Formats: sequence, structure tokens, C-alpha cells
Amino acid sequence: MTDITHSRPGAGIAFIVAGMIAISINDMLIKQLSGGYPLHQMVFLRSSIGIALSMVFVYFEGGVSLLKTRHPVLHSVRCIMVVASNMSFFVALAALPLADVTALFFAAPLFITVLSIPMLGEKVGVMRLTAVVIGFAGVILMQRPWEGSDSATADRIVLLLPVLAALTYAINQVMTRKLGATTKASALAVYIQGMFILVSIGFYLVAGDGRYAEGLENPSWVFLLRAWVWPSTTDWYYFIGLGLNSGIVGYCLAQAYRLSDAATVAPFEYIGLPMAVFWGWLFWAEIPSLEVWAGMAMIMGAGLFVFLREKQKARRVARTEVKGRY
Repeated sequence: MTDITHSRPGAGIAFIVAGMIAISINDMLIKQLSGGYPLHQMVFLRSSIGIALSMVFVYFEGGVSLLKTRHPVLHSVRCIMVVASNMSFFVALAALPLADVTALFFAAPLFITVLSIPMLGEKVGVMRLTAVVIGFAGVILMQRPWEGSDSATADRIVLLLPVLAALTYAINQVMTRKLGATTKASALAVYIQGMFILVSIGFYLVAGDGRYAEGLENPSWVFLLRAWVWPSTTDWYYFIGLGLNSGIVGYCLAQAYRLSDAATVAPFEYIGLPMAVFWGWLFWAEIPSLEVWAGMAMIMGAGLFVFLREKQKARRVARTEVKGRY
């Protein structure tokens, strides 16, 4: 089967919107369950269901032969970056408002711009670099550096976790650019779900009995290290929803970036920010502070500017190449 190239922007946008809706629901469900279950248990159950759904997608896209790859090491590193990004993000959710964590995570496009210079040899102009600086200033604003440790709303390390999630996500995206669109979206989703399962089993073997959570008070570290608990009948519905959502997210995001270029679809990821604000208000009565609103605006504005500049640059290059043929 011939691989799909970046030629269907409408479909790519539809997939990214569907993926972001699924991600926002996923984040809301994980925050909802974070008070009673360890993160590695939730990841294991979610990914076990998600990988089954992803295998269905593999079947319809060409069969198990799609899972063969000539770049196992690169795919493994990419999967590790995704796992690190997700784990950092979810651990932060246990202690911080959903909107705050989501906004800090959207520093990822700024990291992608910076990393593309040494890793891909791309040239970044003064205007994009200025936007990156403004965006990172928004990140610093949301960290509230003027607050002392006694008055801070959360542990400084916890506040940095969404930023770490953004950085590892950015490394993953840059690696994906470097690998190229040579693997089906369903296979990419299976690789990710498989790595999640391996990591969660490792956590269970080391900390599944909860011994490392004893005496801890920080909700983020308790969420990461508490003992496994058999889910109640009601919570099983949440876990099944998480699993199905996980399969949908992995497939939709991979498909979006296969069907269209990143500069076209990436700005639509920002619909996740107002959705996070909505879920936070609806379920936990969380209203972002003035500093958070300002930081959101700076990060979101800088990220959108970077995407738009990349799109303009791509158009200029395309016009130059067309003129060069005649």
C-alpha cells in the first residue's frame, strides 16, 4: 500500500481537532481518578485497552506487517520521550489546576523551534526568536518566581513538570520530523502503547506495593508511587473510557501529521487550552488567576506566531522552487 503524503490539509485538521478533544477528555478523566489510583496502574489499564484498539487500526491499514521497522532504536527513543512527556504531565495534574498544566505544556512549540536549530540545522529568524522569548517569559510568569516556598501554590518541582513534559514532547516531534513519514499512524500508535505498558509494568515491579509512598504528603508523588488498587465497578467505566480514548488519541495525532504539514495542523492543537479551562471550571471550580491568564496569552500568542511564520516561510520556499523550474 502506498504511504500517504502531506497532501490533505482538511483531513489533517479534522484529525487534529478530534485528537485534541480526546486528549482533553483523557486529561479530565485522569485528574478525576488521580485521588484513588497510582499513575502507573492507570497507564497500564489505559494502554492495554488502547493497544487493542490500535491493533484494529493496524488490521484495517494493512496488517501486522506494518509493525516491522528498519529504525527500531529511533522509534524506541521517540516512544521513551512520549512516555516521559505523558508521565510528567499527569503527575503535575494531581497537584495543579488542569488549565495551568495545559498552558505550561503548550510551551512545546517554542521548544521545537529552539531544538530545530541544533538538531535539524534549521535557520530561525529574529522575529521567531523574539516570539520564543516572549513565550518563555509567559512560562516564567506562570511559575510565580516572586512567591516564597511558603506561599507558593505548589512545589517548585511540580510546577516544572509540565515544562519538562513540553520539552520531551518537543524532542519527540523533532525526532518524528527526522524519521520522516515512513510508518503508518496505526503502527506508531502501537509502538507508543507498547512502551507505556512496559514502563508501567516496570513501575509495578518496583513500587506496586506502595512502599515508596509511605509518609509522602505531596499529591503528585503519592499519585506516582501509591499501591495498586482494584478499581470499583463505577471506575471501570472511566478506565475503559481512558483506554478507548488513548487509542483514538494515538491514531488521530499520528494521522493528522501524516496527512498535512505541521504548520497547518499544529495551531489547531490550541483548542485544548480553552477546553482545559472549561473542564477545570466544570468539575473542580478552578478559575485561573490573573498571572495564569497572562501567561496563557503570552505562550499561546507566541506559539501561534511561530506556526504562522513557519507557514509563511514554507510558502516563500515553495514559490522560489516553482520559479526556479522555469
